[in-house]
Amino acid sequence: MDEATQYNRPLIVSAGVVLRDGRVMICRRKPEVHNGLKWEFPGGKLEEGESPEEALARELKEELDIKVEVGCVCDAVLYHYPEKAVLVLFYLCAIREGEPVPVDCDAISWAAPEELPEYNFSGADAEFVRRLKNRQQHFEL
Repeated sequence: MDEATQYNRPLIVSAGVVLRDGRVMICRRKPEVHNGLKWEFPGGKLEEGESPEEALARELKEELDIKVEVGCVCDAVLYHYPEKAVLVLFYLCAIREGEPVPVDCDAISWAAPEELPEYNFSGADAEFVRRLKNRQQHFEL
């Protein structure tokens, strides 16, 4: 696929805004992956035939060994990385089973929403954090 076609068809990604006790769970990417050691909201790309909600539940089970209740979309960010465009759907989530462990990430942190700008997020996630700060949004599931 050429670059122009790639930008016309963004990769669709689901990301979880996992809430607990007024804090948001964020994950640091492994050092050897794209955007290594940057923070992100956990999730991943959709597989063939999956809804964004199904993909998010699957990704959080694979990456963090938790089962979540996927709520509503709280934002959508179209972001152009040099090599691809992504459309990230950010969903409010609550843990229903398990305690998060970094199975497929480098670290986990629980941050108050006002602390999020202090973390080094990658592209689309950084844009989401900027939007939250500008809106002074408070999360509720």
